[in-house]
Amino acid sequence: MKKTAAILTSVLFLTVSAFSQVNLKDTAREENQKTRTANSGFAEEEFRRGVQSYYRGAFNESIMEFEKALSYLPGEPLVLDWLGKAYYRAGIEGAALQQWNYAIDSGYGGILLQNRVEVVSNRRVTESEYGFNQRYTESGSYPNTNGNNLIYSQPVSSLSNPDGSIWVVAYGTNEILRFNANGIVVKKSGGPINGFDRPMDIIRLKDGNLAVSESAGDRISILNPEGNFIKYIGSKGRKIGQLVGPQYLAEDEFGNIYVTEFGNNRVSVFDSEGNGLLFFGGKTSDFPGFKSPTGIAVIDGRILVADSVLGGIYEFDRAGNYTGVFVNDKTFARPESLKQWGSHLLVTDKNRVYAVDSSDGSVYENSVVGKGKNILTSAASDRNGNIIVTDFKANEIYVMSKMTELVGGFYVQFERVISDNFPEVTVEVRVENRRRQPVVGLEASNFFMTEGKKPVEFELMGQANNNDVADITILIDRSLSMKAYEDRLNAAVREITASMNGNGTVNIVSAGAIPVQEFTGNPSQLSDFSARALKCPYSKTVAADLAVRLASNGLINAEKKRGIIFITAGESKDLTYTQYGLSDLTTYMNNNAISFSTIQLTQTALSDETSYITNDTTGTSYYIYRPEGLSSVISDIIGLPSGLYQLKYRSNLSTEYGRKYLPVEIETYLLNRSGRDETGYFAPLQ
Repeated sequence: MKKTAAILTSVLFLTVSAFSQVNLKDTAREENQKTRTANSGFAEEEFRRGVQSYYRGAFNESIMEFEKALSYLPGEPLVLDWLGKAYYRAGIEGAALQQWNYAIDSGYGGILLQNRVEVVSNRRVTESEYGFNQRYTESGSYPNTNGNNLIYSQPVSSLSNPDGSIWVVAYGTNEILRFNANGIVVKKSGGPINGFDRPMDIIRLKDGNLAVSESAGDRISILNPEGNFIKYIGSKGRKIGQLVGPQYLAEDEFGNIYVTEFGNNRVSVFDSEGNGLLFFGGKTSDFPGFKSPTGIAVIDGRILVADSVLGGIYEFDRAGNYTGVFVNDKTFARPESLKQWGSHLLVTDKNRVYAVDSSDGSVYENSVVGKGKNILTSAASDRNGNIIVTDFKANEIYVMSKMTELVGGFYVQFERVISDNFPEVTVEVRVENRRRQPVVGLEASNFFMTEGKKPVEFELMGQANNNDVADITILIDRSLSMKAYEDRLNAAVREITASMNGNGTVNIVSAGAIPVQEFTGNPSQLSDFSARALKCPYSKTVAADLAVRLASNGLINAEKKRGIIFITAGESKDLTYTQYGLSDLTTYMNNNAISFSTIQLTQTALSDETSYITNDTTGTSYYIYRPEGLSSVISDIIGLPSGLYQLKYRSNLSTEYGRKYLPVEIETYLLNRSGRDETGYFAPLQ
């Protein structure tokens, strides 16, 4: 009996102990769940604030809020993704990649996030990876028929337009055609009333008009930017100002027009008004004379001319004096056009396209089309970084792209979501290739938008590439070396702001030991600008990095076309970069579409740091006393391409009184390339 009682007591103790352990574990789980729930609530609130700060352009603030959210929920992949986005827009790409990789390691993001990491990582390598000696391959073509209807015949040359469209000269159908980025003809022009007579080449002149050579008409037609006829230049003959079989065209910095002549075996030159100036290319003591001049280009005052019989490229000065062989004889089989491509020339030669370094004549094979049954007459870059190749014999227009671009596709990113008028939502989407070059000319048909993977109807409101207004920050060097050039500084600021014609906003930031925001307002208010009114004193050392950062901050929420103009005397010893690295500064500007241009008040060389920032942000360097003046500085900034698009749709999602994270996705298609992105936002609190 005692033994039985002991056994019962033992069993009862074990049972009670077991329940006690279960109850203790359940209690711990409940406490953990309560803690998790409380932390989730705090994290969600910080996350919502972070997203809203991000869309306001307050990237540093959003970084702090996302980090607070992670302090409540460490390792939360959605927050890691957004923290990476905020670091990216703040110009701290190394930290952005780190956060994205943390998210990927947790199984988040899939191929989309992996592709983003790959693109951003590749952009951080040296530019040599994207050099001019890279191979291009066909990514699409523009058909020459629509059913039984002929669209064009014997394409011979092309010209890129700022809006992403291209003009193509059709020799066989005696017209020029304007194709949009999707390869659809949006306009045709037959030239004058009596029509073109075998048009050969087309270029854009400095005044915006177009010049078209007519090989059978022995003349050059001048058209307005829309392709409407204005006047003729030249007439048939062998004298100065006369032509026989004009072919390829070029223009120099003074507006003089150069044209190669098949019939006269020479180059003729006209001034900007169309008056004949001279011709050259005949036999001289040091030049054997052209056999069949074809392509022509003007680079840095040098006139480069190809000869399809001699197979080389030859150099002349503006007066027509022969200065030497640029590319040796017989390098090419039958070269045709020469078109400038950055620091290189694109040369077509039977079924091949070559890139020729304009500094030393080095030749690289760029692409091959077909198997020798082609006659490529022109290769020219378009606004989207492609090369447009016309094939006269095969009757084709090819769009050539780098293989890496075809495989990787576009880099698409949501920059902003505006939900103030929810359920009406406006999004701003930037489309670039993998080299950060904007993709322009897209239409509504190039986008597909969804929310929560369900398609929505949307409207394309516009594209920033067409904007004709820019906001500017003038960054003024206040180092001691600038004291002697106050009059030049005053003249530069007045000329720049006057060229804005009262449009846009101007900020003035002084770069001294501590940078100072001096002015914000309409450019017309600076007609009497004086350096003596600046509050920032001259300094022995200038915190250039802080000044550039301050100037950039003021443009984050500015017009979509925006840029910094740095005015300096050019001396390097006074400018310091101690708190921000050059790559961080340029990344910040590039990731927010801010260009950085420089105006030199002296002819001394720019510092290496200033040159680096200017060259790495699509900016340009200008000398204050250049012949053209400074009036084009603003138009150059406005003319920079922009791949930013604004779309609007009506959401069908429930907001839970503004506390629910609402997803939205977008895909972009163009010819054989595509890209996508996804993001989310919060509706206003109710």
